[in-house]
Amino acid sequence: MLLKRRIVIGLMSGTSHDGVDAAVARISGAGAGARVELLSLSRSPYPKALRERVSSSFTGNARDICGLNFELGEFFAKAALKAVREAGLTLKDIDLIGSHGQTIYHIPGGAGRPASTLQIGEGAVIAARTGVVTVSDFRPADIAAGGQGAPLVPYADWVLFRRPGKTQAVQNIGGIANVTVVPEALEDVIGFDTGPGCSLLDEAVKIMSGGKLMYDKDGKMASSGKIIPDMLKKLMADPYFRKKPPKSTGREYFGPELVKKLLKRYRREKKEDILHTLTAFTAESIFLAYKKFVFPRYDIERVLLAGGGAKNRLLARLLGGKFPCPVGLTDDAGVPSQAREALCFAVLANETVSGAPSNVPGATGAKNRAILGKISLPGPVDRLTDSLSEQKV
Repeated sequence: MLLKRRIVIGLMSGTSHDGVDAAVARISGAGAGARVELLSLSRSPYPKALRERVSSSFTGNARDICGLNFELGEFFAKAALKAVREAGLTLKDIDLIGSHGQTIYHIPGGAGRPASTLQIGEGAVIAARTGVVTVSDFRPADIAAGGQGAPLVPYADWVLFRRPGKTQAVQNIGGIANVTVVPEALEDVIGFDTGPGCSLLDEAVKIMSGGKLMYDKDGKMASSGKIIPDMLKKLMADPYFRKKPPKSTGREYFGPELVKKLLKRYRREKKEDILHTLTAFTAESIFLAYKKFVFPRYDIERVLLAGGGAKNRLLARLLGGKFPCPVGLTDDAGVPSQAREALCFAVLANETVSGAPSNVPGATGAKNRAILGKISLPGPVDRLTDSLSEQKV
């Protein structure tokens, strides 16, 4: 049997909005029969000036965001070119690029307010600079289908992690933390944002260090502190944790404004204690999500951690002490935790050009399945069929 085999680059903005992760993968087939092999992972940190513009764009004006969209398109293209070099390949070897882009704002909707989202990093620029068909802007199609546009990775998690007769949970800890419950059947897959991942912790570290540090490496600073009970209690009382899935959130909710309020309210507390409490808050909120919405429905064999937060030793230890099942890394299932999100968008791009829907209504709340993403061509229209229709053994 002949399967379409493609080499695909998946691009994803990093956990702390500080750079681009690029996963190069060989993908054969699509859907349940897809076989995915990670070839390499590359990291391209944003230069300081660009990182600061990205950070300020979260509350920026239309002109700044307009310009940043194309500037980031150039940077994402360079990240893709770097990934090709580091994989020992040439651009002629690459069939497709899938780019998540940089999230600027996400509104899940509700209470009479429609859902909307904005990711920038112009796909047309990536296609033009690389000469490779590029799929980008994945979230709007799900929103058009009645969903929240997030989380989108549950479909790719199902492709990558499903096991016959088993149910696993993939817990990503990026800026925001989200879970995908992966049973054998796609129709039984659910996913939702559990709450903050590293967003509050990272922002607190940046403010406390005067911008010298971007995150608490390995959780070392937080490890020397202790929990502030009143602070943790107030954080855990947030109404988001009582809301039933499907649900999604963002740094607009669990981000800089909340951190500023916390640092002002608890200004007499030790920095290490504040960081320890924020780390504990992430762990507590993740476990509460499982207790309320996952364990009552599923018998979870194991929890697999991914994302930048998976490297935080204190956070991993706190989580491991709460769950009744084993807690490990996605590495244990053959997918490096740092590569998982970028790899997921390579998978989603492959589904798009295969004409297959890849949202999961059980995760986003969409009324129907939808083909995600917008396709940018580097040249004439026949470039799409020339690069993607070949049958490769």
